[in-house]
Amino acid sequence: MGKDYYKILGVEKGANDADIKRAFRKLAHEHHPDKASGDIEKFKEINEAYQVLGNKEKRQQYDQFGTTFDGQGGMGGGNPFGQGFDFSQGFGGGQNADFDLGDIFGSMFGGGGPAGGGRANRGTDIEVELDISLKEAVFGTSKNISIRKENSCEPCKGTGADKGDSFDQCKSCAGSGRISTTVLGTFRMQTVCPDCKGQGKTIKDKCGNCSATGVTTENVDINVEIPAGIDNGQAIRLAGQGNAGKNGAPAGDLYANIVVVAEKGFERQGFDLISEYDIPFTMAALGSQIEVKTIDGKVKLKIPAGTPSAKKFILKGKGVNRLKSRGRGDQVVIINVDVPTKLSKKQKQLLEELNKELIKDKKSWF
Repeated sequence: MGKDYYKILGVEKGANDADIKRAFRKLAHEHHPDKASGDIEKFKEINEAYQVLGNKEKRQQYDQFGTTFDGQGGMGGGNPFGQGFDFSQGFGGGQNADFDLGDIFGSMFGGGGPAGGGRANRGTDIEVELDISLKEAVFGTSKNISIRKENSCEPCKGTGADKGDSFDQCKSCAGSGRISTTVLGTFRMQTVCPDCKGQGKTIKDKCGNCSATGVTTENVDINVEIPAGIDNGQAIRLAGQGNAGKNGAPAGDLYANIVVVAEKGFERQGFDLISEYDIPFTMAALGSQIEVKTIDGKVKLKIPAGTPSAKKFILKGKGVNRLKSRGRGDQVVIINVDVPTKLSKKQKQLLEELNKELIKDKKSWF
């Protein structure tokens, strides 16, 4: 059969059109030549496979004859991208068609216009750890953090050029931000200009404050709003608060990774708080009242007579605020009955008397 187009796209032979398109988009994005990690040969192979499997008629012919047949409408014809890759149909032109990979995949992958260098120069993201107490996690809070990061240079407005306006037109691309490259002598492929990074212009006089980078490193105080109900391990994203992009490109993001410091006496399960209390067996038998710690403060909890060990009491609405929702979880109080292992002589005598009475009343136990 020659090339296995299904294997190239990573789909089963019975895959539907949506699965094939989805696989193609994923692989094309991964191997796009405009990316630093792109692979033009792999990209061509992926396109070749999709041109066949994405076309109902060609797919039927491929399934029947493979890639080697020369029948009418077949996949032969000396195409340098391999059998089945039809540029006249795929890109609206014939031989030597000039197409822009960025324009073709721009809407598909969320970018790729003439100023393609912007995304490449985007500022890096920053991650910080932010410790908060359990109470702050329950009710939410506001925290100020101080970090050292790259900011956009003020004198040049982040452009890297003196006073923000000292530019020349890029000679390599004549101001278009793109250059055309002939591949295998058959068609021209447009890519981002390596000299101006897609900007269409080059710096004439460099900014003395940032040495033409467009960024300066500074200490910055940032306020982080922490929502009620956030949990340990979750992160808060502050868009555009990361490092500034080079030469006016967008800034990265700041991620505050939340660390909720454990608090003795509480265990969080979802939006509920779990606490445990040990009471003597006499209190469990006779009943009593104990003081319980909640995140709101201390409350009284009545222990009915005859309470067994591991009994759970629910304190409604004393748990964690539900994140981005209304209401709170509960606090679950687990009562453990403590049976003594060491008794004084008097305690032992009293318990023996009690034991006799209990056996007398409950002869059916034995």
